Amino acid sequence: MDLQKLTLVMRRLALEAGDKIMEIYAAEDFEVRSKSDQSPVTEADEAADAIISAGLRAEFPELPLVTEEQAASHDIEAKTFLIVDPLDGTKEFVQRRGDFTVNIALVFDGSPVRGVVYAPAKGRLFYTDAGGNAVEEDGPFDKETPGQQNRIRVSKPNNAALLVVASKSHRDQATDDYISKYAVKDMKSAGSSLKFCLVATGEADLYPRVGRTMEWDTAAGHAVLVGAGGDVVHFDTHQPLRYGKEGFANPFFIAYAPGVELKKA
Repeated sequence: MDLQKLTLVMRRLALEAGDKIMEIYAAEDFEVRSKSDQSPVTEADEAADAIISAGLRAEFPELPLVTEEQAASHDIEAKTFLIVDPLDGTKEFVQRRGDFTVNIALVFDGSPVRGVVYAPAKGRLFYTDAGGNAVEEDGPFDKETPGQQNRIRVSKPNNAALLVVASKSHRDQATDDYISKYAVKDMKSAGSSLKFCLVATGEADLYPRVGRTMEWDTAAGHAVLVGAGGDVVHFDTHQPLRYGKEGFANPFFIAYAPGVELKKA
């Protein structure tokens, strides 16, 4: 497959979806409903999903497509597929906290190998280039022509003074108990897949997730982190986190920079 084309298309669609999301975000009010699992969904989720789905199907009709907003229709057994969360961090969006992202990724043989994470309210755009290297692009973001791309790499962690990032909306006692096993220099909270990107840039060393996530929540950030030299593993076994699982549900996991001495649960 043409990975250069894929990179440019995913980047463009993320930016287009981000524009639509910000248009709705700027409105005085917008509709918020609850899905069957009681998670929130807004018109921004649905509008962004429509933009990205149409664009990916037009450009890559041969690839199965999995998106959060069409999850009920997915029943794929393909090892290679595109996976999308058009608005990751809906709670952050609803509460106007800015920590939400557009996530688009390519999964190959169970691993996310290419991805884009765009945080429109933060003005941050992360993605893997055609060679799989993770970059953060300087704005302003032209939809057709990428700007300055800055290669990003994970940190060399100091296990006596680790930088840890955890969920802003899903922080709980189990997460705090696990983090307490480490010598932590600084602790920050962030929403959505931005947490993966903070590890990818070296702004954090460790991101443990003791809570429910789905593959579309994590695939793009996972790809960016791997492209920056990091990894994502099962919380209990420390085995690689795989994709294409039945129902697309993830186990608890740990995203980290190599060199972190991972603790058992």
